Amino acid sequence: MKQRCIPILGLCILFSLSLVACSGNEELSEEDINALGLEGLEDILAKTVSKPWRSEEFVPGRLGGTWNGVVSADPKSFNIQVSEGDSPTRAVVGAMQDYLFDYDPVARQWKPRCASPEIIVDEDAGTLDVICTLRDDLSWTWYGSDKKVPVTSDDIIFWYNEIEGDPDFHSSTYNSQFVTMLDGTEERVTIEKIDGRRFVFHFPRIVADPLLATNRNIAPRMGYEEAKRERGAQGVLDLFSVETDPKTIPSMGKWHLVEYAPQQRLVYKRNPAYWEKDGNGLSLPFYEEEIARIIPDENTRLLLFKQGDTESYGPRPEDLDELVNKRFREAKTGIAGFFQRLFGKNFRTDYTVFNAEGALGASMWIFNQNPVNRDAPFYEWFIKKEFRQAMSCLLNRDRIISQVYRGLAEPKLDFFPEPNPYYNGGIKLQYLYDQSRALSLLESAGFSRDGAGVLRDDKGRAVEFDLAIRSDSSITTDIASIIMDELSKAGIKVNIRTLDFQKMVEQLFGTYDWQSMIMGLSGSNIFPTQGSNVWPSTGNLHMWYPLQEEPATPWEARVDYLYNEGAYTIDQEKAQAIWDEYQEIILEQCPVIFLVRPRSFVALRDRWDQSNVYFDNINGFETTHLFLKP
Repeated sequence: MKQRCIPILGLCILFSLSLVACSGNEELSEEDINALGLEGLEDILAKTVSKPWRSEEFVPGRLGGTWNGVVSADPKSFNIQVSEGDSPTRAVVGAMQDYLFDYDPVARQWKPRCASPEIIVDEDAGTLDVICTLRDDLSWTWYGSDKKVPVTSDDIIFWYNEIEGDPDFHSSTYNSQFVTMLDGTEERVTIEKIDGRRFVFHFPRIVADPLLATNRNIAPRMGYEEAKRERGAQGVLDLFSVETDPKTIPSMGKWHLVEYAPQQRLVYKRNPAYWEKDGNGLSLPFYEEEIARIIPDENTRLLLFKQGDTESYGPRPEDLDELVNKRFREAKTGIAGFFQRLFGKNFRTDYTVFNAEGALGASMWIFNQNPVNRDAPFYEWFIKKEFRQAMSCLLNRDRIISQVYRGLAEPKLDFFPEPNPYYNGGIKLQYLYDQSRALSLLESAGFSRDGAGVLRDDKGRAVEFDLAIRSDSSITTDIASIIMDELSKAGIKVNIRTLDFQKMVEQLFGTYDWQSMIMGLSGSNIFPTQGSNVWPSTGNLHMWYPLQEEPATPWEARVDYLYNEGAYTIDQEKAQAIWDEYQEIILEQCPVIFLVRPRSFVALRDRWDQSNVYFDNINGFETTHLFLKP
């Protein structure tokens, strides 16, 4: 179940690439590709429902029911801090948390959520304060217990100072606690307690969007404070392992986790003390229970949905013909027909398929420019702008869209997406698929092909490098195969390395022993300063060379300057010029090469009332106010 987008300043590694990922290495014929072009897309869209959220009010719901869902992996922990680097853990603990402010990306307005903000600007002093007042009905509760502990300012202050503000934790929000002053020095945004429900963030400089920098998930001081005091950072990280009885975990969110059976399922129970209510005063969520089976295999998840055993499913392109076009026919062939004949069970067609436009963000192809690898040939190649630009010219996005996404995607050629207030439709990537141009760029950087067609550098070394991808993702396997094939036409050998996802995260954050990689990030740069741990050179997720003490290149120094200036520029016209140059530099330098924006689909069982159901590329699958039909 997905809440509306929560704005965060730092970005995190993304666990799943898309709802519409294609599995298998099937290469379509020209006839198939044409059939799945514009005409095929229009046919699919005509048979599915478009219902984007446009700030509508939700209708009152009714209590009852069980949501039967699936997740693809076990959580690594039930620890809030561990969840920063592990998506399955983040999904579990996020169900027991909430956040300070809400953002309406349609109206482009901040709204109170768990706290009401008040911004006070002192133009004479050049400072800014954000005073926050917590709701008076927030409490930590435990399943099966009458115990309630109020959420207080001390919870927020402890996490801000002792966890997010402690560099030993490498928090994605650490960078957001600092601002760059006019003299180039950095000063910290401090937090101060006013009383049990009120606290204030003190900004030493006026910033353009202070609520983005201060919005955060609410986490409990209980347990974590004692662990930090007695055993330091490791003590905090050791807290709430997967061996913990879930009933001992405090929740102030919609759910209590009550059961975890490894490799089998997670069971949640509704938190009746949750603060958010509908127009009739009934607390969310409306259904009483959520059971999430742990099913890594996509085909099994599809089968469970078709049998009516789960409530929703995000179909891959190859699933759409059966789920949409053949919705009212019984399956007679393939694996579906086999199970029908074996069990005598017809597949259910009591569902509605929703569609959303192409995702705002995209997975990216990145190249390791960390000088710890300076003795490796690939480092000498990757630090050359022309080489990276040539790789962009060898990336055949149209082929990826046709063969991997079956026409249900579009190229990602911009940096900021359309909802970003500083999006500029005239700023696009200029290095598109063009093998001749790629070879010209490579020649300008000292590369040339020998008599056998092998590309060599100016030292005579054959150009060969690794491309790391997730071992559990058929999408990236297909994309990597296309990249490998296209680069081979230019005389470049690419070795595909399949790795455990967590191993890839460790390489990015710690060991830096990788060459090139396909990776995704959560968040879509809806705000220009989103990604404070990614785009500035000091960021711990500045993927191609993180945690730089000084900018490694003049262009990175310029990006740092523009990011900083944009963050403090209130005047819209001046800010637009700053963010335009910022986008142009990143798209020109190609430190990351964005792939494609897949169109998304999701199927929902018709036993659920659709009044409060929305699906779009900004908010995702909005089902927080879902309830059963009478």
